[in-house]
Amino acid sequence: MGIIYVFFVLLQISYGFSANIKTKRVCIIGAGISGISSARYLKEEGINFTVFEATRYLGGTWRYDPRVGTDENGLPLHTSMYKDLRTNLPKPTMVLGGYPLPKSLPSFPSWKDYYRYIQDYAEHFDVVKYIKFLHNVILVSRKDDTWKVKYEHVITKEVFEEEFDYVIVGNGHCSKPKMPNIPGENLFKGTIIHSHDYRVTDPYKDRRVLVVGGGPSGMDIGLNVAEISRSLIHSRHSRVKFRTQFPSNYVEKPDIKEFNETGAIFVDGTFEEVDDVIYCTGFEYNYPFLDETSGLTIKPKVLYPLHRHMVNIRQPTMVIFGLTIRACLVVAIDAQARYATALIKGNFTLPSEAEMMREWEKQMAHISKHKLPSSHIHVLAQKEDEYYATLSADSGIYRVPPVIYYIRAKDNEAKLENLYTYRDYEYKVIDDHTFTRRLQRKS
Repeated sequence: MGIIYVFFVLLQISYGFSANIKTKRVCIIGAGISGISSARYLKEEGINFTVFEATRYLGGTWRYDPRVGTDENGLPLHTSMYKDLRTNLPKPTMVLGGYPLPKSLPSFPSWKDYYRYIQDYAEHFDVVKYIKFLHNVILVSRKDDTWKVKYEHVITKEVFEEEFDYVIVGNGHCSKPKMPNIPGENLFKGTIIHSHDYRVTDPYKDRRVLVVGGGPSGMDIGLNVAEISRSLIHSRHSRVKFRTQFPSNYVEKPDIKEFNETGAIFVDGTFEEVDDVIYCTGFEYNYPFLDETSGLTIKPKVLYPLHRHMVNIRQPTMVIFGLTIRACLVVAIDAQARYATALIKGNFTLPSEAEMMREWEKQMAHISKHKLPSSHIHVLAQKEDEYYATLSADSGIYRVPPVIYYIRAKDNEAKLENLYTYRDYEYKVIDDHTFTRRLQRKS
């Protein structure tokens, strides 16, 4: 007995590091792109994890649902997908690591094709069995150096609690609409919705439609609706100067001053009669399950403090995915999933809390100096490739090649040139630094 015990102790000493990795427990919240990519990499490293998903589906916002409001179980519908959506980034920038999109798909796939790709990815890497569908996380709190995760079975309403060593927050941030609250809304006799509830163009046929917001959704939805509406009034204050030749029924306007019963008065004093309003005004960060023990400050458009746009500085065993703005989000999430996996496995060590805070405060000071909103802390833009290089240098993970950023930059130029034709280009990666672009043949 004594010899066996000594052997067991020696075995633990020799392989303790590996054993410790396997006993770590990771909670993943959400079975969208963040959740399934995290699950894939943790599974490959033999790390214990569970994915909690409130619906009966994977894919998050990429799953189209014709309904609005709540689902069959009374939960708010998460998806903001509309029927005519095609990706606004080309295929090479939409690939999850090691699993290419089918060559047969166009350069800018439809939501249906991309959703099928996400489903195939989850099946290929055999992660579906790790997802607890219909389990809604209702509270994540830090106590006694562990994460207490309370979750509810959506159907039976049974409540459970488990302990985890790490928490990956991957529930996304495109489900709680940011409403502008413009004076006179209550007087307006027409319809007002947020893009979160926009699904099809049909209700706007021969109508006078006001779209508010000049971001990607505002431009895409606006141009789609303009094809069938009597007029499309577009209120936006974006500094982006599109060179697109807009249709004759497209009217550009500045910000709205107020509504009245029949339309909108704009800050330049002009008035337009409208029948319907679509707010394409973005979304608010929404993590109702996080309490003060997370150490995070959560505001509608900013969440802090974070290291590398993802690691909770005050509680670094929590990581939050997908907060980067003006970047190839799918590629960024895939890189974040690999970084988080390397962190959990113990492949590298984070700087001290004090060091991470100093770096974060320096970034915030730079933003303040240039009179930018605090939400700018999440913007990558021209620093996107630098971000991928930094993640790799920190953790030793595979570096996202610079060509991904170069493709996004070229695609941005194409959007500025013509919002109607930028999807006509096909991009093909040649190597880590070069790509080709050509016009696709139209069938």
